[in-house]
Amino acid sequence: MSSPEQIIIGVDFDNTIASYDEGMHSIALELGLIQPETPKIKKEVRDAIRNLPNGELRWQGLQGIVYGPRMHEAQVSEGCLAFFQEWADKGAKLHIVSHKTEFANYDETHTSLRQAAMGWLEKNGFLNSTGGVLAQADVFWESTRIEKVKRIAQLGCSHFIDDLEEVFADPDFPVGLECILYAPKFDPSHSSTLNVAKDWNQVTGYVSSGSKAQVPGI
Repeated sequence: MSSPEQIIIGVDFDNTIASYDEGMHSIALELGLIQPETPKIKKEVRDAIRNLPNGELRWQGLQGIVYGPRMHEAQVSEGCLAFFQEWADKGAKLHIVSHKTEFANYDETHTSLRQAAMGWLEKNGFLNSTGGVLAQADVFWESTRIEKVKRIAQLGCSHFIDDLEEVFADPDFPVGLECILYAPKFDPSHSSTLNVAKDWNQVTGYVSSGSKAQVPGI
């Protein structure tokens, strides 16, 4: 493993640090978009809503609410905060790099998604203003996935953790860093050349071992 001072860990935000399964289900139920028996899993909620008339617009509207005015209802992924603290204590540098636009297309409140997310990070103890290990300057909100990938390269990350395989498959994704797919509900029948972590203990294991995922062929 590289020495901790050489480790630069980049972490995605949505569905990696912040978990929306419970909150999204609750709000969708409140709005009459799903049935109570719909599983409390973001993908299941999304698929159920998309099957409704004008389903895609309704789904985007729900996202605007969840990521904006009701961002405070998101939960911290179990073990994530401890992961940040552990690796900061070891001398590693940590960043959040997220594809997040300033505003949602269908949010009537016009809430800044970035400000809502930054407030959530502060409230949940990730920022140094509330005892966490990150400065605001360590958090990057990018308008497109292309800009996100460029930022990861610019920061010189040795590791990146994301819940979306397509980020790692981007042709401009930097080579030579360790790719960790955070996937608590990963289907083992789905093959992946990435290091797949079902929880933050497994993420720590990958960072500690220094094993390299093979990005080509995703």
